[in-house]
Amino acid sequence: MPHAPGDHYDVRTQGVSGQVVVGRNNTVSRVQMSSVTTVTEQELAELRAQFARVRALLPEDAPGRAGELLDELEESATAPEPDLSTMEYVRRWFGRHLPALAGAVTSLVVHPVVGRLVEAAGGTLADEFRRRFGDENA
Repeated sequence: MPHAPGDHYDVRTQGVSGQVVVGRNNTVSRVQMSSVTTVTEQELAELRAQFARVRALLPEDAPGRAGELLDELEESATAPEPDLSTMEYVRRWFGRHLPALAGAVTSLVVHPVVGRLVEAAGGTLADEFRRRFGDENA
């Protein structure tokens, strides 16, 4: 069948991971539905209680920065856009300086409420969270 000038498209792709639209007069719409449930005040309070529990585990002779880093971790994890770099740094610091508490700190980072807060901040951040911390809860 003969094609009118401009009506024939020869398209070749490699490694396409999304949609491709070819042609004239195309309309592309995107609707993104979020299945993320908002975090309740009670859930946030429970998460903060977990932070307090870990703070109570700090030994008397813990490096002075340990408490400050837990504060930073809590602030980073509960921010409107959680700071993954801070979360990763604090977890690594405890692994090096207070390895006995590294597991407790990691449990804060991968806490289900933290995962939901990250998901609520957006898909790209959630993908990065999963890349850095695994799929435990996000």
